[in-house]
Amino acid sequence: MRLAVLVSGTGSILEAMLGGGLPVDLVGADRPCRGLGIAADAGIETVLVARADWMGGAGDAAQRRFDREGYSCELAAVLAERGVDVVAMAGFGTVLDGSFFEWGDGRYRGRVLNTHPSLLPAFPGWHAVRDALEAGAAQSGCTVHVAIPEVDAGPVLAQQAVPVLAGDDEATLHERIKATERELYPATIAAFLERCTQERIPEGQTR
Repeated sequence: MRLAVLVSGTGSILEAMLGGGLPVDLVGADRPCRGLGIAADAGIETVLVARADWMGGAGDAAQRRFDREGYSCELAAVLAERGVDVVAMAGFGTVLDGSFFEWGDGRYRGRVLNTHPSLLPAFPGWHAVRDALEAGAAQSGCTVHVAIPEVDAGPVLAQQAVPVLAGDDEATLHERIKATERELYPATIAAFLERCTQERIPEGQTR
C-alpha cells in the first residue's frame, strides 16, 4: 500500500505521522509550504500541484474562478502515476471535487482519509471549534473519517473526545484537539493501511 499525504501548511500533522512511523511514500501540496520541506528533509518524494495554476478567467484573484474539477482530476492523475493507493489529508486546504474520488474507475473511492475537530456528525464545517463553544458543548474532540465529496460526511473510522474546560477559548480548545489528533490520526491510518493490505492478499496466502 503506497500512502500519499496532502499538505498545505506547517506540516505538523505530517511530522506526527512520521514520528509515529507511518510509511509515507509521497507528500503532495497545493501550494509551496513548510510541509514539503519536512518531507524533503525526510527523504520522501514530493510533488506540487499548484492550485494557482487552475484559476481561470481574467482580472485579480477575487474575480478569477477556481477550476475545482480540473484540479481534482489532475491531482488524482499525478498520484496515480506515482502508484498511490491511499491518501491522507493533513491540513490540505483545497476541497476536492467528486471527480477526484471517481478518477480511473473510482481509484480513490473509499481510500481518502481526513480529520475533523469535532465528534462528527456534531459541528461539521470550517468553524467546528467555535461552534462547539458557542453551543455550550461539554465536550468536543477529533474524528478520523473516510473523505467523500460531501464535506465532513464520510464514514467515521475513529473518534476521541476532548472535554471543554472552564475558560476555554477557540485557540486553547483547538490546541488540545490537535494534540489528540496527532496521536489518533497516525494510529488510525496505520490500521486502515493494514486492513487494505489484508484485503489484497488472496485467500490462503500470507505476506
